[in-house]
Amino acid sequence: MFITAQFDSGNIEVIEANEPSAIQLAIRKDNESDFYQWFHFKLYAEPGVEHVMTITNAGKSAYPDGWKDYSALASYDRETWFRVPTEYNGKELVIRHSPDQESVYYAYFTPYSYERHMDLIQWAQQSIECEHVLLGPTLDGRDMNLLVVGEPADHKAKIWITARQHPGESMAEWFMEGFLSRLLDDEDGAARKLLETCVFYIVPNMNPDGSVRGHLRTNAAGVNLNREWAEPSLEKSPEVYYVLNAMQETGVDFYLDVHGDEALPYNFLAGCEGVPSYNDKTHQLGEQFKQVLLSITPEFQTQYGYEIDKPGEANLTVASNAVSERFNCLAFTLEMPFKDNANLPDVDFGWSANRSQQFGADVLSAIYGIANSLRS
Repeated sequence: MFITAQFDSGNIEVIEANEPSAIQLAIRKDNESDFYQWFHFKLYAEPGVEHVMTITNAGKSAYPDGWKDYSALASYDRETWFRVPTEYNGKELVIRHSPDQESVYYAYFTPYSYERHMDLIQWAQQSIECEHVLLGPTLDGRDMNLLVVGEPADHKAKIWITARQHPGESMAEWFMEGFLSRLLDDEDGAARKLLETCVFYIVPNMNPDGSVRGHLRTNAAGVNLNREWAEPSLEKSPEVYYVLNAMQETGVDFYLDVHGDEALPYNFLAGCEGVPSYNDKTHQLGEQFKQVLLSITPEFQTQYGYEIDKPGEANLTVASNAVSERFNCLAFTLEMPFKDNANLPDVDFGWSANRSQQFGADVLSAIYGIANSLRS
């Protein structure tokens, strides 16, 4: 028996692994930070034997409510990820699994590797509609990639979509893959029509360093990027610094920041009601977007979500609020679950990479539904 996390996005510390029935583990904190919750490790084991893996520090993680009704994911081939029996006792997370094969991977959610991220960027730039822009290097020296889809023109609406500011929220990049697959499909009528009147600026991964390091919430310097949008810096948050500068050059008519929520088992939107510039036009446009999305997919709902900010009380260090106020535009944070969609549960897979991809494709239809109103 052997456990390792020495690979892209790996995260686990082995406390004890002498007996299959008593494996003791701990999740490593983000670098220079107290955040932790993401785990991803590989077990070499005897097939057919139940392995009981206890994550001893789960109760003190960033979002302990996220463990309630949660089931860990496992995979033999790193392609198909399925849920395995998992219990939370208020202090420890216990994963029980009898592997069918000699080695198996476990993760908090289906990983989206940096290798796949690079493949996504190179695939996208093959499209005649897509320009690949290098914004600059991260603190660890990785690329900050921007995909510009559509021919820029003054009359076109500028739509910005960013994902994975929090690297452990890997469902956000699966969403982006689904969105891009449809946007770059030259036989998709909605995509073709949208590109006549809109140009898309897409950052599939805002935090590549944290993604590779196996972080939950921060970049290489231990900084939560979604609290840096008031005054980003090259020293602490170059990722936000580059993107915000690019936004200044293009302008923004609609902004979507894609995330995952540890605790709530639903897909939902958090709006910008609390920013000083919020007005009736923004409200009506936002309601229109929600209604279109509700009509497209049962995966979306509006009953559950975050508490709405009171007027003038929005946190302007948060991306969607900061962008909405700076550019006087409609902006949302889109959240997906780590667990499952409680309104449409799937006992085997829960909320999954495939469902995230499909949701990304569906959101393109919702943007199509409001596109003509963005600049009116």
